This record gives sequence, structure tokens and C-alpha cells, in this order.
Amino acid sequence: MLTVHGACWLCQMPLALPAWGICSRCAKTLFTTASSCPQCGLPSSSLAGPCGRCLQKPPPWQRLVAINDYRPPLSQLIHRFKFSGHPELAATLARLLLLAVRERTDLPAPEQIVSVPLWQRRHWRRGYNQSELLCRALASWLGVDYQPRAITRIRPTATQHQLSARLRKHNLKNAFQLELPVRGRHMVIVDDVVTTGSTVAEISRLLLRNGAASVQVWCLCRTL
Repeated sequence: MLTVHGACWLCQMPLALPAWGICSRCAKTLFTTASSCPQCGLPSSSLAGPCGRCLQKPPPWQRLVAINDYRPPLSQLIHRFKFSGHPELAATLARLLLLAVRERTDLPAPEQIVSVPLWQRRHWRRGYNQSELLCRALASWLGVDYQPRAITRIRPTATQHQLSARLRKHNLKNAFQLELPVRGRHMVIVDDVVTTGSTVAEISRLLLRNGAASVQVWCLCRTL
């Protein structure tokens, strides 16, 4: 069922700006107040630089931005968006993500945004790729290049949330293919939820192998 026109997705109160989808009061509850590492996005005591985990074993991307970790009420919105047939939530969630990005001063200006592709059958069953919908909104607002088929999935893989961290990494090895040049470009990968980071890590390595200048990860949630 669609949200009531002009009402907040969470509290159903009328909105002064219906396009936002979330009232200002509810929006304040969605953003994290905890400090996190600017590179991996996991909890950290300092925002000045990479955490100890990243100093010892950095991820293949340079910066990660998330609205919050996977907790209500944000997790409820994401679940409705991803599994309950509510693609119209894309603009609301993308706007929240853009606000989180705007809070960061350490991010190079992106030149191209890429989405995490779904395997054809999974895309057909869901009816849409949630990462693609987020990218379309963000690219339009930021005025940057977005090509839906920049990254393609060249083989089917098991659903990531059903696998252990070790199996997730193996599951995605050589699962993606780059379809356009990225040499010298500052890239952004957009995903809904980053858990172990296996998916965005595999895509980051693919972009960097092909000469990308830098890679950022923007996600709705970074789970612990």
C-alpha cells in the first residue's frame, strides 16, 4: 500500500514538503550520533583519520558514508523499500543519504556513481534494483554521470545475508564486470546496506584495477 499522499512515512503526519517523505521530527531520529571511522564506517573513537582496523588492514575503498547502522526506524524503511514493493521510497531514502554526504568535508567531488547490480532473475522477481533507484535520484541532484549498466553481474551468486563473512567474499569473486572506462575518475558506489563489505569491496577492487582515482561507498546503513 502506498503512503498517504503528503504524509510522513513514519508518523503519518502531514508534510509541509511532501516530496521529502519524512517529517523533520522523524528525520532527526534517523541519523547516527555515534562517531565512526571515515574509511570503514565502523565505530571509532576518532573522526580525524582511519581507525586501528583500517590502519592495519584498510578496505579497498577510501571513504564510506552511511545514514546510520541497521536499526529502527531506518531499518524498517529499508525493509519496506527493498522487500515490500515500495520503490517510491527511493527518493526519500536518497535524500537522507545526500544529507549525510553533505555533512562530510573529507570527500572528493564524485565524477561518476555506480550501482550494485542484481542478477537478472532476482531483479525480475523484485521488479527493480533498489541501488539503481537510489543512484538515479542522487546523480540527478548532484549533476554527475550515472550509467545503470556500468557494472554488470556476470554470474549468479547466493544471497549474501545467508552466508558467513568468509563465504560472502568467495561468493562474489569475479562476479562483476566493468562496462565503461573509469581511469582517473573519482567514483562512488551506492548500496542499501553494507554488512561485511564484501560486495562493495569486490566492486571497489574492480574499479581501482581499471584506473579509478578514488572510490567512495555511500550506503543507507552500515551494520556492525
